[in-house]
Amino acid sequence: MPQRPLLSELSVSLVVSDWSGGGAVRALLLAQVLQTLGCGVQLVGFRFGEALYTEPPAGMEVLAFPGASYPAILGTARRVLSHLTGDVLYAVKPKPTSFGLGLLRRLQVRRPLLLDMDDWELSWHGGDDWRYRPGPQQLARDLLKPGGALRSPDHPFYLRWLERAVPWADGLTVDTTFLQRRFGGVYLPNGKDTSLFDPARQDAAASRRRLGLSDVWVLMFPGAPRPHKGLEDLLLALEELNHPAARLVIVGGNPYDDYDEQLRSRWGRWIISLPKTPLAEMPAVLAAADVVVVPQRDTAIARAQFPLKLTDGMAMGKPVLATRVGDIPNILGDTGYLADPDSPAQLAAQLRHILAHPDEATHKGQRARDRCVARYSLDPMAIALRAVLERVTG
Repeated sequence: MPQRPLLSELSVSLVVSDWSGGGAVRALLLAQVLQTLGCGVQLVGFRFGEALYTEPPAGMEVLAFPGASYPAILGTARRVLSHLTGDVLYAVKPKPTSFGLGLLRRLQVRRPLLLDMDDWELSWHGGDDWRYRPGPQQLARDLLKPGGALRSPDHPFYLRWLERAVPWADGLTVDTTFLQRRFGGVYLPNGKDTSLFDPARQDAAASRRRLGLSDVWVLMFPGAPRPHKGLEDLLLALEELNHPAARLVIVGGNPYDDYDEQLRSRWGRWIISLPKTPLAEMPAVLAAADVVVVPQRDTAIARAQFPLKLTDGMAMGKPVLATRVGDIPNILGDTGYLADPDSPAQLAAQLRHILAHPDEATHKGQRARDRCVARYSLDPMAIALRAVLERVTG
């Protein structure tokens, strides 16, 4: 059967809620998949921090307008709307600053609107147990007082409303079975550009020397530490293991709060921190890892996520040590090492096993890359997204 033509005449406007947040990585990944399909891509949204969360790949332009609270953000929102000129609108996260704007723009121009969900946003606020029942005075303060809670575009009141509006999208993509069961949609995993993330293009020994890690057994966490990500359990495992060369190497750190400092104040002897690294340079950093660690705790936040660190490690052919949370066991298959969540003792036991069986660990890493190329590279993602685009564009 002849191949169907690429969607080369289609332009897509990706609407991003915050280029300073972790969702920016997912947006850039979606842009890469769209480019694989031959689509033209716009990347437009707000920036609520001082800088972009990560630098986009070369040749990919990001329009990031300064974010603000209500009502100041409304003027900027009009500017964002005017830049959404694509044939298809694609909102990243069900937030007012992405999906909300997408709904408004669809009313203006009558173009299809897709929504991508890579998180259950309400899980950060207690999930289904969250309630907002203010009295009249509290409601007035939240709305009218400078710094009032309802002036924040990310207040859970707005998130809940927009989650209820998910069926209004013309198409939905999600990256976990948790989100698919809850909201429906097409599964689109948090994959990787495996031509960029390719161990054959890197010199691991040179990377270690450049980063000052030549004498370290590197357990790498390439992401932002948060309590649900289980680094406290991993650090307790390191204390139990008590291997003189073992270190948790954190790349980038946490831009949201002082959680990094809390970890360092208790376990500083086991931690090495590396600076935030542009996406294009991450393969060279990951090449220095002996093991990539993803020790998620069993929370609603974690169950709803597809950790990008999994495909970081898999694509680079590294042994991955993770926990049995959400989709992680299915993503890794038999190509990684698993422990129960919230179990430092099991993490320590797996680390001992990896140390004692280096050839097995190397082989698992090689098979993990093969699995990543087959299931989580840009091409299989493009197949899934092509079907969604063809359906909504006719």
